[in-house]
Amino acid sequence: MNYEIVDSPETFDAALERVRAAQAKYGEFTQEQVDKIFLAAASAANKMRIPLAKMAVEETGMGIVEDKVIKNNYAAEHIYNAYKNTKTCGVIETDESYGITKIAEPIGVVGAVIPTTNPTSTAIFKTLICLKTRNGIIISPHPRAKKSTIEAAKVVYEAAVKAGAPEGIISWIDVPSLDLTNQLMKEVDLILATGGPGMVKSAYSSGTPALGVGAGNAAAIIDPSADILNAVNSIMHSKTFDNGMICATEQTVIADKKIYNDVKKEFTKRGAYFLNDKEKQMIRNTMLINGALNAKIVGQRPVTIAKMAGFEVPDDTKVLIGEATSTDNDEAFGHEKLTTILGMYKSENFENAIDIADKLLRNNGGLGHTSVLWIDPGEREKLLTWAHRMKTCRLIVNTPSSLGGIGDLYNFKFAPSLTLGCGSWGGNSVSENVGVKHLLNIKTVAERRENMLWFRAPEKVYIKKGCLPVALKELNEVMGKKRAFIVTDSFMFKSGFTHVITDRLQEMGITFTIFSDVEPDPSLKSAQLGAEAMRKFEPDVIIAMGGGSAMDAGKIMWVLYEHPDADFQDMAMRYIDIRKRVYTFPKMGEKAYFIAVPTSAGTGSEVTPFAVITDQDTNVKYPLADYQLMPNMAIVDPDVMKTGPKGLTSASGIDAVTHDLEALASVMATDYTDGLAKQSLKMIFEYLPRAYDSAPSREDPGHTDDEAREKMANAATMAGMAFANAFLGVCHSMAHKLGAFHHIPHGIANALLIDEVVRYNSAEKPPKMGTFSQYQYPKTLRKYAEVAEELGCKGKTDEEKVEAMIAKIDELKKYIGIKNSIKEYGVDEKYFFDTLDDMCEKAFDDQCTGANPRYPLIAEIKEMYTNAYYGKTTSLLKK
Repeated sequence: MNYEIVDSPETFDAALERVRAAQAKYGEFTQEQVDKIFLAAASAANKMRIPLAKMAVEETGMGIVEDKVIKNNYAAEHIYNAYKNTKTCGVIETDESYGITKIAEPIGVVGAVIPTTNPTSTAIFKTLICLKTRNGIIISPHPRAKKSTIEAAKVVYEAAVKAGAPEGIISWIDVPSLDLTNQLMKEVDLILATGGPGMVKSAYSSGTPALGVGAGNAAAIIDPSADILNAVNSIMHSKTFDNGMICATEQTVIADKKIYNDVKKEFTKRGAYFLNDKEKQMIRNTMLINGALNAKIVGQRPVTIAKMAGFEVPDDTKVLIGEATSTDNDEAFGHEKLTTILGMYKSENFENAIDIADKLLRNNGGLGHTSVLWIDPGEREKLLTWAHRMKTCRLIVNTPSSLGGIGDLYNFKFAPSLTLGCGSWGGNSVSENVGVKHLLNIKTVAERRENMLWFRAPEKVYIKKGCLPVALKELNEVMGKKRAFIVTDSFMFKSGFTHVITDRLQEMGITFTIFSDVEPDPSLKSAQLGAEAMRKFEPDVIIAMGGGSAMDAGKIMWVLYEHPDADFQDMAMRYIDIRKRVYTFPKMGEKAYFIAVPTSAGTGSEVTPFAVITDQDTNVKYPLADYQLMPNMAIVDPDVMKTGPKGLTSASGIDAVTHDLEALASVMATDYTDGLAKQSLKMIFEYLPRAYDSAPSREDPGHTDDEAREKMANAATMAGMAFANAFLGVCHSMAHKLGAFHHIPHGIANALLIDEVVRYNSAEKPPKMGTFSQYQYPKTLRKYAEVAEELGCKGKTDEEKVEAMIAKIDELKKYIGIKNSIKEYGVDEKYFFDTLDDMCEKAFDDQCTGANPRYPLIAEIKEMYTNAYYGKTTSLLKK
């Protein structure tokens, strides 16, 4: 095979062009073709492990032939076995359920800088992982190891081409120089940099993406609980492997004072030579030259190093050990040595040992690389303390770190590599052992998928006239409850409506107390007072009886009773998706079972995970939402609703209308919620006028219309179930703020805004659409038209049908005594517009806004408020 010499900028450019052309072809290879080449190349390198080892030692004068044989063997065999079944071509992962497909693509041409310490094994490693990932590679050898590095590259290259790889897929610089290495770094697509700190820094500053490695300076702590025999002999084995040239090798030993002498004895017994004070200074002078490691000692035997320093040691000496106390930068024994020299420190205790190891890293280099601990595995607290403190990416436990750090030999799940990333601590972009995944561009194909939806309701929902006393029997007969806390408002309490509950509780022998200080717009303060009363009474069941205010207040009291430390502001935190919210509601029901008994047909709070509460200091309404707030039981008994006055019947009934319309329009609407909302609307339009007519007033005591009351009770609860799962929209967002700022009852506020919101949401080309995976395009006009059709509204077009529906809503509002505009409810014009901007911003940020099908701009909210104030709006037929 002919090779063109690369020894100048021009020949380098030609070589790079050849590699790029080869890689373009190789990038189209199948996984089967690549794996055939990968196997052939690994096999060829493995067969040449001994000749390449001999060549490396002969050329560099560093290390031990037999150990370099193991390195070459490892680089071929372990890398092959680690990645032989790894997908690196085309589709590598699919998940049909989530619509995710991942596709692997090669990076292009990799520039590989090879160190003098591991010239053949690193060349084998880098060329193999490039072949596995369909990348081309150009190698820049160290000038003192170029022959052996190039020979290793040739072995892999020739085997790869013979197995079908394109010619030119692997290349190298024949006459390495700083200029050519810098040119390589600037012109390739990715740099794999292994070498000194200066070279690695150059790689990162080249402007080309780089995977570099930091300097090693592993300190091995020996705890008193450790097996000293195993620890010392493993460190000796590690430190003498290839004369200590693997960067993960132990550089210092830190032994506890309790075992220090025993450790010294074992080191001496196994061939270590402890330097005296004079010899230590001579070694220090030889080890560091002008503060930098003397390259001449790297990978040398102790005898050779001692002679260089000016003294002699026995020929069978395996390691030179210099005892030290200083961790400062000027202490040579605290530095990385890459040879058969160890520093040794005595620690006072385990914390002191960690302090020494930490200071050695910070003062003398090695941050991010490797730390070693010898300890009884049962000492988990110590082990985890050490792991937390050490700023290194390889934390090697009870393992010789030179071979343990490169992976797969002492822990089979630790990725094998000869390029060891050190993370940000070591100035690297990766914090793990580099492998094939780092040489791939992964494309993720994300197909649209509709996320899982749900339908949730209370565990038990009891309905039908007269069901309350029957349902309450469960407290005694099924649940064995003993203490009941009743939450209601003062009107319900003073009027004696709670007797229907308390009489039953007395019959069953259940002790009870009543909290009746719930305001029409319940405040956080009243909820806190109720929770304090609960804590004193210690109920095992909570019964909220009343309208939405009592049930909402009861829910908040329930939370504060079971979880006194729960933060209200956290509970009120806005979210986009209830499943992904930042705040996690605490688990409810561990102290008390929650029962909701509505006395009006409208809010639906008895079956929803929502509660609206007002901060009395800021007068801001917060709609809280979480399924932990869902009552355990809802008892919907029209008997407790039949005396509701006309005003309450009107406001709560029209509130249910807006619940249905917003649930239908929501981006989260489903077939389940649509069915409930449509049926609820049909029932409301039929039965609300009758319920209103039969409701008492000051002028007329009214008369009982049991059927209308029961149908309205069911319709309101069905509407609650619909919006409990589909959620609401901007109408409720605006109504919350209108109520908070101008004290308009919630149902009335919704009624004043709903016409404007229906027309707003009907836009077929809205400036912004709601965001949710199942909501594909503007569809609200059609959904409203479907509702109109079911309500019997006529029209030739969808716009006409929706306008007919709005007219029907207006007729209903007029019939039940609801005025046309905010102004007619006595809201001062100047004050309204003074507060308008604040209202708009708060309405935009209301929790309900996110489910609206048209995502509102603040300016659009302002326009709707303004129109609603004057009762003016523009028909869809004129738009």
